[in-house]
Amino acid sequence: MGKLRPRGAGTHPRSRSQPGSGGPIPRAPPGGREPLRRGGDAGSLRPGARGRGGGGERAGPGSRAAARTRRGGAAVCRASGRGLPAAGPAPPPSSCHSPRMAEEFITPVYCTGVSAQVQKQRAKELGLGRHENAIKYLGQDYEQLRVHCLQSGALFRDEAFPPVPQSLGFKELGPNSSKTYGIKWKRPTELFSNPQFIVDGATRTDICQGALGDCWLLAAIASLTLNDTLLHRVVPHGQSFQDGYAGIFHFQLWQFGEWVDVVVDDLLPTKDGKLVFVHSAQGNEFWSALLEKAYAKVNGSYEALSGGSTSEGFEDFTGGVTEWYELRKAPSDLYNIILKALERGSLLGCSIDISSILDMEAVTFKKLVKGHAYSVTGAKQVNYQGQMVNLIRMRNPWGEVEWTGAWSDGSSEWNGVDPYVREQLRIKMEDGEFWMSFRDFMREFTRLEICNLTPDALKSQRFRNWNTTLYEGTWRRGSTAGGCRNYPATFWVNPQFKIRLEETDDPDHDDYGGRESGCSFLLALMQKHRRRERRFGRDMETIGFAVYEVPPELVGQPAVHLKRDFFLANASRARSEQFINLREVSTRFRLPPGEYVVVPSTFEPNKEGDFVLRFFSEKSAGTQELDDQVQANLPDEQVLSEEEIDENFKSLFRQLAGEDLEISVKELRTILNRIISKHKDLRTTGFSLESCRSMVNLMDRDGNGKLGLVEFNILWNRIRNYLSIFRKFDLDKSGSMSAYEMRMAIEFAGFKLNKKLYELIITRYSEPDLAVDFDNFVCCLVRLETMFRFFKTLDTDLDGVVTFDLFKWLQLTMFA
Repeated sequence: MGKLRPRGAGTHPRSRSQPGSGGPIPRAPPGGREPLRRGGDAGSLRPGARGRGGGGERAGPGSRAAARTRRGGAAVCRASGRGLPAAGPAPPPSSCHSPRMAEEFITPVYCTGVSAQVQKQRAKELGLGRHENAIKYLGQDYEQLRVHCLQSGALFRDEAFPPVPQSLGFKELGPNSSKTYGIKWKRPTELFSNPQFIVDGATRTDICQGALGDCWLLAAIASLTLNDTLLHRVVPHGQSFQDGYAGIFHFQLWQFGEWVDVVVDDLLPTKDGKLVFVHSAQGNEFWSALLEKAYAKVNGSYEALSGGSTSEGFEDFTGGVTEWYELRKAPSDLYNIILKALERGSLLGCSIDISSILDMEAVTFKKLVKGHAYSVTGAKQVNYQGQMVNLIRMRNPWGEVEWTGAWSDGSSEWNGVDPYVREQLRIKMEDGEFWMSFRDFMREFTRLEICNLTPDALKSQRFRNWNTTLYEGTWRRGSTAGGCRNYPATFWVNPQFKIRLEETDDPDHDDYGGRESGCSFLLALMQKHRRRERRFGRDMETIGFAVYEVPPELVGQPAVHLKRDFFLANASRARSEQFINLREVSTRFRLPPGEYVVVPSTFEPNKEGDFVLRFFSEKSAGTQELDDQVQANLPDEQVLSEEEIDENFKSLFRQLAGEDLEISVKELRTILNRIISKHKDLRTTGFSLESCRSMVNLMDRDGNGKLGLVEFNILWNRIRNYLSIFRKFDLDKSGSMSAYEMRMAIEFAGFKLNKKLYELIITRYSEPDLAVDFDNFVCCLVRLETMFRFFKTLDTDLDGVVTFDLFKWLQLTMFA
């Protein structure tokens, strides 16, 4: 399955199955589908980029006087936001969700690992991450930093995203690239005597593409300007190059289920005194360039923005959900869908597929650009010579190169339209925006994206309220990254989510799925932080999901993770249209009432990543993540007194223990390694000293660091039992177990663990190739069994809760 990734400068190249354009994508046969791969080089520059106020290579405190003083660059505020001293009073709380308390949960210095995850969840429950209480990205507080710089008399310099070559990129825009030669980071105050943040309101003409292939992002920004309320959710009010100017700005972005407030300085890449990347036709207007910088910051570099889907930008600016329409198979009422989408403020984009890399950004004879993202900015029905004609308005983020066919700027068709209507439609020559007939649009373009700002009226003819649920999950090698259904041995270990559909759609619901009765819902699976990983050679994984109907005998049962046998015996009821390397895969379904299980996965097993699964249902529905309840079904352990222990075992013990009749850590290691050396079928390097120390600590009841006769007898019997289990689940008789075989072995031994515990166990006890040898298996089960039995002893009231003071907690964790 080769990855087709031709270098592109706009939308990722795609086959007919995806928006944008690109080389052919391998399709899967119905029986065993291959993944779709979406092309596009991560570091492409837009060749021949032109723009007013742009330039660069085409390949690819509080007063004006103070601001003028700073232009010389003598003073720079380098505060990064971490450990920043108090700078005046803290800003007032921005929401009723107790932001002060929430911040206490996310700012401790020494919180890492599992504790950090617990802390984050507590903060989210307090409302942190909602738009009105956005998370301070990288801990940087805009207001505190701004006040600090004003008081120190220095302009802000962002050390979290500094003006250095690494912030430009890593390959084509990397530190040693010829394409970055001559680039200098300058502030707008160094380029213009009167720089402005926004001039006469933010408009579509404020976005002109520079030398970076991020037309998909700029098309999304252009659509954002159509709705002033939406725009200022992303671009907060009150920012200026005059009053309170300190070289610092901030923007709010939706990132995988939560809103973040992103701080940037105003040092921008320039060449020959002009902006290299996005710029405004106004010249001295900089909100769009600074927004692009904030987006580059959260994604790791400017180069990480090259190539993408407009829907990414739509969703990161709104938190909405995107549905895709392939225009060759569009519904008959698509124009009405577009009209209603524009009326309710949805963001729309479109693109033209390409068939090979040679077509990337090729310009047709009617001046449409292939493999390039356009914004859909309007739709209007006009009376033309007595007939109503459906028109659609689009914008090229280049700010130039417009459609020259019917209804283009200056075309003869406009002479047949009422002058007042023509004036209303604001026909302007060569500004990148143009009208065309809807018939031509359907013929020339191949894909339409509609991002609904809220889950209302998805593909619907009228407004409806949708119920929404968001889950965060992970795929981890050896524990929860099982791959797709083509890998039946591991598919079952993927995260699982249950949907309970209860109410059918209204009788007049006729916009999807024909006349069959059913429950409509939409699933959207999004992988996280993949652009940020590009500098390490990692890109989007190939993802998708399958939906299974829960059989009658399991309906209403507790949330139990379904096992391998279920998936071997049952076919999926529905699934995503394809597995493809997009950031998000979404599909709309209509199924009968009942319970269903959704299994999101990568195409191949052992592909790691984090994801967000969003569920939208029109009617009442229940959802929950399926995971086993942590418990142990262990037989009562027979603890023999010294008198009851077999004489042969006593004799053996005396030989092994020596004169003190107790087995030390080193002695235990010698004993166990001598035993397993006789089992040639076991793949192991022997028990380590640390493993034996852990076992002694866990089994030592009197705390002297050694094992007496009774203690060693218990350990001995456990190891014999573990050996038989190990051999039973070493299915390929390799002498070791795979991580997935270990999961089944742990369950057979009587333990039910949730996926988070399995992730921790595989991380701790498996080798780099995910093999688990016998000594690690024994250490794991000894620890599990001892800790379960220890907890059971302390849980005297059987409520599943044990309380420790700090000393007891440290005593337990350090000794274990």
